[in-house]
Amino acid sequence: MTINRPGLPGDLPPAETLWARWALVAAFGTTVARESRPSAHRTGHWIDDDGLHLDDGGCTWWVMSRAGEGRYVLYGEDESSGTRWHRPPVDVLAGGPAWLPWEELEDRRSGGELGCVYWYEDGTWARAPYPDGLDDDGLDCGMGELADRAQAARLLVERLAPVDGGPGPEAVLAEAEAGPLRDVDALLARLRDPDGEEPEPATVARALARAGLTPRPAVG
Repeated sequence: MTINRPGLPGDLPPAETLWARWALVAAFGTTVARESRPSAHRTGHWIDDDGLHLDDGGCTWWVMSRAGEGRYVLYGEDESSGTRWHRPPVDVLAGGPAWLPWEELEDRRSGGELGCVYWYEDGTWARAPYPDGLDDDGLDCGMGELADRAQAARLLVERLAPVDGGPGPEAVLAEAEAGPLRDVDALLARLRDPDGEEPEPATVARALARAGLTPRPAVG
């Protein structure tokens, strides 16, 4: 999937699909040590109570949060974004619905950190209108890998050991998108950590559950 510059709402896959891909990548990289670090000192992909995060430790950061049934918000910044430098500056919150996390977004904007905001409701992404002549809002650099399943699968290769007869990364992603994951134990047995740390299946299992990628326990 190609993302335009600046991004268009139609460039993004459905929010549930984007969430599943991002959450799977984040969960497979979860360890107790990484979870214990303050958010300001984390890099890569991770999940916490605020949602999904991506931070390269330099020029790009992104957050995706659930905001109720069928509602999601995606926001962040890349150094390629021109929304703040356009004259006049682009109001990336224009037209935003009441359910957005306004306090967080306004705080980010007042600190000069907010490059773009996309929101999802009733099966459709939307964003503020952009003026003609805006070159980029940073969406491609932020979400390019996750918007395309093949590229997202490459993010899993280093964390999911291959096994004869087992599903490859793209098949695992497709299963997560359809939800929930069926044989979680088999996936946990394939974990590997490229950073040399011992994989932590229990910690990864908790992250998968937090993201809603595993079956919910039966009630009663």
